[in-house]
Amino acid sequence: MKVISAIAPLICSVSVVFAGGCASPLSASVDTAKYSRMSCSELNVAMGDAAADISRTAVNRGKVAQTNIPTWLWGGQRVAAAVTARQSARIEQLQQQEAAIAAARRSRC
Repeated sequence: MKVISAIAPLICSVSVVFAGGCASPLSASVDTAKYSRMSCSELNVAMGDAAADISRTAVNRGKVAQTNIPTWLWGGQRVAAAVTARQSARIEQLQQQEAAIAAARRSRC
């Protein structure tokens, strides 16, 4: 019984760390109208921000995918797979956003 009570906080903390990536909702579409109103310098900044977000998300996805999850942690692999899938979806959405910015920049600058 002491072993279970000692392991329970560890299981909860690991679950919270892996599920933390699921807290923010993703929008499915990219609003291209807002990019048509931006100046060239604002588009450049937005492009840099999108690229930085893609890199940051990819690094985090790699860290989660490479995490050694103990076999006794029930559902740990499933949580890691869900977080990785969610981060992959976020990267795809950011790439669509970056493509929309690039198209607006090509047409205006």
